Amino acid sequence: MPESNKAVLDFLATRRSRPAKTLTTPVPDEAQLRQLLTIAARAPDHKKLEPWRFIVLEKAALERLAMLVSDRALALGIAPEKAEKMVRQFADADLVVTVVGAPRPDDAVPEMEQVLSVGAVCQNLLAAALAAGWGANWLTGWAAFDRPFVDAGLKLKPHEFVAAFLHIGTETIAPPERPRPNIEAITEWVRS
Repeated sequence: MPESNKAVLDFLATRRSRPAKTLTTPVPDEAQLRQLLTIAARAPDHKKLEPWRFIVLEKAALERLAMLVSDRALALGIAPEKAEKMVRQFADADLVVTVVGAPRPDDAVPEMEQVLSVGAVCQNLLAAALAAGWGANWLTGWAAFDRPFVDAGLKLKPHEFVAAFLHIGTETIAPPERPRPNIEAITEWVRS
């Protein structure tokens, strides 16, 4: 029987994201954030393609993006309440790590497998931040998929995409519990 790591299993079994709007300063310093990014990058990655990268957004950059997203919302005719929610996601944040998907052409590793690796990086970063005692939340929202916004605001290459705006900071309230999936309803056992 393999030896289990009960502390890690307990952490994963009770992991909860912290609402981004409840996070505040302090945020991880550069050395702490480098450690979290190093852990995040230990994701499954067939052929070591590294189909992802990080853009660390600090306060001034977040304020710039809030203004840009406000302009984009106006240009797109997005409802004011939906636009304001996206603006606040940037304006009220103190630190956001943008996880950028950057699939690479490779005959042996389909793009979908690389996209799944990007998702694993996002989950690793979220779990690492929470395990380190920070509050964290993985968000996207309409701006993540608005090409003019990501091109102007983040200078992404044409083949790249935003996988996550991962907010990290100090939590101010205990996160609410939410219903979890019914494993029996989503699991099929194939025994022969």
